[in-house]
Amino acid sequence: MRRMTISSTRRRARLRRRVALATLVALLGAGSPALAGVAGVAADVRGRAPAPVPDGPGGLPGAAGASAPVPGGPRGTATRPGSPGSAGAPAPRAFDTGPARAALERLLPRHAAQFTFVPEPAGAGADRFTVSGAAGAITVRGSSGATLLTGVGWYLQHVAGADIGWPGDSIGMLPARLPAVPAPATRSALVPHRYALNDTDDGYSGAYRTFEQHQRQIDLLALHGINEVFVQAGAEYPYYRALQGFGYSAAELREWIPGPGHQSWWLLQNLSGFGGPVSERLLEERAELGGRIAEQLRGLGMTPVLPGYFGTVPPGFAARNPGARTVAQGDWAGFDRPDWLDPTTPVFGRLAAAYYAEQHAVFGDSAMYRMSPLHEGGTAGTVDVKAAAGAVQSALHAAHRGATWAVLGWQDSPKAELLAGVDTSKLLILDGLSDRYNRLDRETRWGGAPYAMGTIYNFGGHTTIGANTSVWIERFGPWRAKSNSALKGIAYLPEATGTNPAAFDLFTDLAWEPGTIDQRTWFAGFAARRYGRPDKEAAAAWEELRKGPYSTSSGLWSESQDSLFTARPSLTAVGAAYWSPKSMRYPADGVRRALDHLLKVDPKLRGSSAYRFDLVDTARQALANHSRVLLPKIKAAYEAKDLAKFRELTGQWLDAERQLDAVTGSDPNFLLGDWISAARSWGADEAERDRYEYDVRSILSVWGRRSTSEGGFLHDYANREWSGLIGELYAPRWAAFFGALEESLVKRAAPREIDWHAFEEDWARRTTRHPSGANGPQGDPHALATGIASALKSAERSAH
Repeated sequence: MRRMTISSTRRRARLRRRVALATLVALLGAGSPALAGVAGVAADVRGRAPAPVPDGPGGLPGAAGASAPVPGGPRGTATRPGSPGSAGAPAPRAFDTGPARAALERLLPRHAAQFTFVPEPAGAGADRFTVSGAAGAITVRGSSGATLLTGVGWYLQHVAGADIGWPGDSIGMLPARLPAVPAPATRSALVPHRYALNDTDDGYSGAYRTFEQHQRQIDLLALHGINEVFVQAGAEYPYYRALQGFGYSAAELREWIPGPGHQSWWLLQNLSGFGGPVSERLLEERAELGGRIAEQLRGLGMTPVLPGYFGTVPPGFAARNPGARTVAQGDWAGFDRPDWLDPTTPVFGRLAAAYYAEQHAVFGDSAMYRMSPLHEGGTAGTVDVKAAAGAVQSALHAAHRGATWAVLGWQDSPKAELLAGVDTSKLLILDGLSDRYNRLDRETRWGGAPYAMGTIYNFGGHTTIGANTSVWIERFGPWRAKSNSALKGIAYLPEATGTNPAAFDLFTDLAWEPGTIDQRTWFAGFAARRYGRPDKEAAAAWEELRKGPYSTSSGLWSESQDSLFTARPSLTAVGAAYWSPKSMRYPADGVRRALDHLLKVDPKLRGSSAYRFDLVDTARQALANHSRVLLPKIKAAYEAKDLAKFRELTGQWLDAERQLDAVTGSDPNFLLGDWISAARSWGADEAERDRYEYDVRSILSVWGRRSTSEGGFLHDYANREWSGLIGELYAPRWAAFFGALEESLVKRAAPREIDWHAFEEDWARRTTRHPSGANGPQGDPHALATGIASALKSAERSAH
């Protein structure tokens, strides 16, 4: 069970006091300047931040863990003077470096005392940092707490030669006394918006994470220069509270709200209810968590990007609310979508005001809100989209004057009608297709609306490595330099995070490195710092990976192919997820050579978590690529009715899956047990724990109900090569398939049919335990990876 920092009774009492006052504000007229004092009272219930304690030239740290003073009001926003969305901002003033100091102590516990942080507010200019200092006495000046940490990240990368990746680090290789900075170095952000997290991140990265895990994520994002972060945890709570004033009971709403693992798609207006019902206790705990995440971001001067309200309502809303008009949204991948409330009606304005008041009570305010109306096939019906978009923005600005509306650029969204109805100077398009297609002209496509160049190199949390990194480099500079450029940011948007440290590092570097990044030089530098010291074998390994999976081209895809070991069994399988690439996107032998090089890295450099993760990940990928060589041979043996050859080859396949399960079990980042135990930890009783376990198991396998899995093609969408998942689902699934085929060869009859959805649903309903936590990883990664390399070499020799 999770350890809660405050008792359930105290937490609920505090939360209810805040929302009660927020409701009062909504009833009196949310957004009215005359009620600023009332809103301030609601803020004070939660508590003001301590007075700032500067981390001055003498290096004395501020109060560790303290929240930043909040500009612009009692709870305030994440807006700094001169930042997007600010209006009538006060003159720049020094900020509290305490939260950045606390983050530094978490990131570099043995070396934090050797850094001095000096606040230098940015004013109207770009965020910037300067790093200087002698050995053991490094000074970082920065325009925000997060930017101070970005300066530390730059120092580690360019001076100390160490890496804090996502995941894995080499900080254990740092000397006791940190090296001097050869000459003071200053970097300014090239774009004002450095946005992170896809709408699906909570679902695919882990909806049941602890605050400490979210805090680690925030620390890493700050270290890499991000300043705007989507906050989804607890986003259901404002709906739950506000809709009770519009004719719905608490019980009805708890049935309508999905389990946390599927809430990402509910917020996108794609589905409802699945994985629930949720308990009121869970709703309150998630709201508390989301509020802490938002406050953590504000303390570092980062913008917590909160979900805005654009009209999602439960069934029967118009019947319960006279004057309301709703539009049925039809089907999404086998789910009935929630209805859309016409934003041009007065009822919308009242519900939006109530929503924002409830949200304010728990999450505070922000300068940016995420909304994507009509996402992936939504229908407007008879609603005037231009007028509706204007009404959505007006409701946002009534509650949060001048706030920026962030909308995802995906498929045909945002449409021209939506853009025509809003003030685009208060809009940011997060382009999810920047590196996927060719011949893109974003200025023409979106009429000059500001946008952020984004990347979605991971779908569903696939463990596959690779990204179109050369495309990022080729496009970012020229797109920004265009005479009519509307490029105002970067958007880090993989559907799940924490799987690809090289891609994360390089993409975020785009916003800070002057001039064009040389891809080959960058990867050589990454190899040198990744394990804490230059090593010729590490350099050779990463050169192979650079030339292969990290140099894939645009045109059709932004991610690499997934594994056939994770695919639903078929002799003609070409991918696991229906929507993934159907063939290799790079020569497979490069990854196998990279594995050979990594195995020869100096033994003195093998102790870091970065080395262990990369070795396991590369061995996993090399073996996964081999599945595409092995399956056609199995097919040929079956079609030739060569029973002996069929048995030999299927034996090799199942042996490979056993190796895959073992090697992934040697690193904590590939454990199914952690995924499951996290979900169960939020349940108050066995039934609730089982319900949340199904929530997270189903999203990895059947995803939803049968209509979703089969008709919507979402089964195995979130496939990943994890220990436990391979051994308990993927390997038995292939064994059952091969058994049916072998039986057909012996009996000379057609193979029996297998109901794969029933097979997968049975697995999703299980409650079996798997290794997790500190005692989860098992086995020697180097020995296990060596076994995989040997097996692959043997397979190559036998092929010739």
